[in-house]
Amino acid sequence: MGIYPVRRRLPVLLIALAAILALLAPLSPATSMAAPADPLAASTQVEPAVVRLDTEIDYQNAIGNGAGIVLDPNGQVLTNFHVVSGADRINATVAGRTYPAELIGYDRRHDIAVLQLIGAVGLPTAPIGDSTMLTGGEPVVALGNAMGTNRPLTREVGTITGFGRTVNAEDTLTGSKDELTGLIEFAAPVVAGDSGGPVVNAAGQVVGITTAASVNYRLGPGGEGYAIPINDALAIADQIRARIPSDSVHIGPPVLLGVGVRTAQRGPGVFIAEVLRGGPADRAGLVDGDILLALDGVPLDSATALTYVLDRHYPGDVLDVTWLDRAGQQRTGKVALTPTV
Repeated sequence: MGIYPVRRRLPVLLIALAAILALLAPLSPATSMAAPADPLAASTQVEPAVVRLDTEIDYQNAIGNGAGIVLDPNGQVLTNFHVVSGADRINATVAGRTYPAELIGYDRRHDIAVLQLIGAVGLPTAPIGDSTMLTGGEPVVALGNAMGTNRPLTREVGTITGFGRTVNAEDTLTGSKDELTGLIEFAAPVVAGDSGGPVVNAAGQVVGITTAASVNYRLGPGGEGYAIPINDALAIADQIRARIPSDSVHIGPPVLLGVGVRTAQRGPGVFIAEVLRGGPADRAGLVDGDILLALDGVPLDSATALTYVLDRHYPGDVLDVTWLDRAGQQRTGKVALTPTV
């Protein structure tokens, strides 16, 4: 990630397009079939392609888990970005084998990431449905990894209760906040470790990706789940797989600035609570207690604004930085971004 975390809770971390599609083998919707009476039985068609993700973050020895689905037999996996955000190591278990994984790219604003499992071949792929064909009251099953990689998959049965939902989510690692829109709402008791896992219809097809994003990417009481429609998720995933960056799609791992920030109490800028020793910000002369005013000429008023600026840049980029020091004097300098891993 681009911002060095100030602190992190130790429990599970949840943590144009024709040209793009021409570069990739298409992921066509699965052919229609008669829906089995038992949605749980239908979900077994997807289970072999569900990926269990385990992450490690060196800062405070934090660990996390989540899920994903296999898009390609050679190990490309679709998941939520927040599942792998900030991870120093990602391990993926699928079809009885465990692989190290690396981040191909991500779209933070839409909570989508694509991983590559190193050394994977011949993996089962997830059958893909059409999320535009969903109807209210339709039964679905959410598959996930809430119980941990060495336990059975979670299988939460529910029904579709709404479309086009908007939720606000906060990344507890960076402090950035995002509004996720266009989500499917479904009544099922999914929890944090189910994030990134598939929502499956009664025909045994993936129609959504659980994002569990009501508050801090966690669900409150009441058993309401939220999922990114699979059509939307795949459009972004195909762009990432084609390695085509944009204002929202970043290819490769995030860059490191090396600051932990929070919104300033008064006035513009973001308050620097912690500077990573030896990191880019430290080498540029910033210290704990400074107020970061602008980066790359963009005024900053929140951690979210800072992460969006960083997502548009890559290791080796040198950016102008403006800040107020603890004496209230405005200072300027240059910061050379580095990779997070």
